[in-house]
Amino acid sequence: MHMFRFNIARLFATTAIAFTVLFSSCSKDDDDIVVAKPTVSGMEVGASNSHIGYIGSDLHVEAEIEAAGKIKAVEVEIHKEDGTGWTFSQSFDDYVGLLNATFHKHIDIPSDAATGTYHFHFTVTDTKGNKTTVEEELKLEVSTDTQAPTITVSSAPTTNQEFGKGTAINISGHLSDNVSVGGILVALVRSDDTEVSTSTVIMVQYKSFQDITETDFNATINAGATYDNQSTPVLIQGDNAWRSGDYYILVRTWDGVGNVKDSQKYPIKITL
Repeated sequence: MHMFRFNIARLFATTAIAFTVLFSSCSKDDDDIVVAKPTVSGMEVGASNSHIGYIGSDLHVEAEIEAAGKIKAVEVEIHKEDGTGWTFSQSFDDYVGLLNATFHKHIDIPSDAATGTYHFHFTVTDTKGNKTTVEEELKLEVSTDTQAPTITVSSAPTTNQEFGKGTAINISGHLSDNVSVGGILVALVRSDDTEVSTSTVIMVQYKSFQDITETDFNATINAGATYDNQSTPVLIQGDNAWRSGDYYILVRTWDGVGNVKDSQKYPIKITL
């Protein structure tokens, strides 16, 4: 009987040691797994991949990322070739933990940036410490295009039309530009605000229509909605929380070099 108990105890002890060794071995194997470095393809710098940025506007950057070891960081660095002038450095955390992603950002170029040739560095680091850097040449120029886009509104609320809670507010139309439409913002602005601000409710916002000289737009939001209609919806609260009163709708568009055009104001009333 004592021998049986002894054997059972030895059996449990041996099994526990085996599991411990197996677990340790698996953990070590996981740590030692070699994965391929991240890959970057389809790199675009500037509109139409022109490698040109316009001072006072923004720089379109897009790329496809694949990272078997999962993305830890995506960094963009820009500096002038001769070491002087504008510099930019930012790590983007939108893509952390993903195996693959489409990187698409617009980097503001300050109005006091110096013209000339710049170096552009795009670096992806994975969770295993592997790093891939793509380097491109970028030229900053002053645009000679001074023509703003045009806005044609085809459908809008009637003057001082009233909207109750849950009622859809709509406006639609057409945008065009001599070179390229850069983006659109359609906003509900309180009548006592003369400009788009933190108290504005965004009906729709798009940034960058690549290589498009004209496009239709349609913006809609329900009065009292919980979220706005930005590309990444934002909770409507705080400064821009809904309230009954007078508003106006404003359509704003801009081109690839920063020429801006505003529509007329379309006044409406909201009753919640």
